[in-house]
Amino acid sequence: MSTLPLSDSHERQVSYLRFSVTDRCNLHCLYCRGEGQEEFIPHADVLRYEEILRLVRIAGGLGIVKVRLTGGEPFARKGIDRLLLGLRESFPDFNLRITSNGTLMRRFIPVVRQARIDAVNLSIDSFNPETFKRVTGHDMLGEVMDVLHLLLESGIRVKVNAVAMRGVNDQDMPSFLKVIRDFPIDLRFIEFMPMGSATLWSRGRFWSADEILAEAARHAALAPVERTRQDRGPARMFEVEGCQGRLGVISALSNHFCSTCNRLRITSDGQLRTCLFSDRMYPLKGLLRDPEKTDQDIACAIRQALAEKPVGADILKERRGTAVACGKMDSIGG
Repeated sequence: MSTLPLSDSHERQVSYLRFSVTDRCNLHCLYCRGEGQEEFIPHADVLRYEEILRLVRIAGGLGIVKVRLTGGEPFARKGIDRLLLGLRESFPDFNLRITSNGTLMRRFIPVVRQARIDAVNLSIDSFNPETFKRVTGHDMLGEVMDVLHLLLESGIRVKVNAVAMRGVNDQDMPSFLKVIRDFPIDLRFIEFMPMGSATLWSRGRFWSADEILAEAARHAALAPVERTRQDRGPARMFEVEGCQGRLGVISALSNHFCSTCNRLRITSDGQLRTCLFSDRMYPLKGLLRDPEKTDQDIACAIRQALAEKPVGADILKERRGTAVACGKMDSIGG
């Protein structure tokens, strides 16, 4: 298999693959599922674990070194422990990460540790129980906080992601800061994006990165963290006076980072998505299930798709703040 760097037509090198292992989730977050009846991908159409392992192997041959499992909620899928252990056994040197809402994770923490998962991102949009319930539809903040404690006690690195929404969690900054004062975690605010067919996004709900930092600075002194060569992530991070942890912002709308995008996404039904904001997808499941298709054939399909990877910011400009991407975020994978 070719060892040429995996890069697109804009000369952005790709080294990061995100897998949505399921579109199922036990929460009903405002910014993800919105309102209305939920429809799930039929089980037969979801990638099998052996197919995921094969795709990771192919991607590794193309230069992918970082893999994140997302959902939906990854721990809602039966047998997820087998996938975690299988990934680590097959790819001992990969950077393996998980994004989870934390509500179903407690019993899997020993497996997460055994699989040497490099970091767990917990999606927690508020540390105020009432706001948490409003956002997710469920009163489960206590369970998530228990999982946060247990992960840290197990020596597992934890990051917290919070979707920033004006009129929803913009009054909760003191509780956010208390968490990074008490725990050595990175807490990143993600600007609310007009994503998905069920989005409740509006300009009135948009709380920008600059406004978030200004609100945080009202409560504590912030000092920017200098980026390193190894740090290619989208977050701008800040040390916060008196805090063990750090605060960050991911400015997907107000100050996009498309020029440094290094990721590909694969949906739970085996569609390759080269850009979060684009509905253009490339089917891989059929190739994986065709006995006549080789790993090289699939690698060529990935390279061809990447050659057409767009600049997401251009798509956002064309839509002028209206929703981009037809699928719901739980099926896209974030």
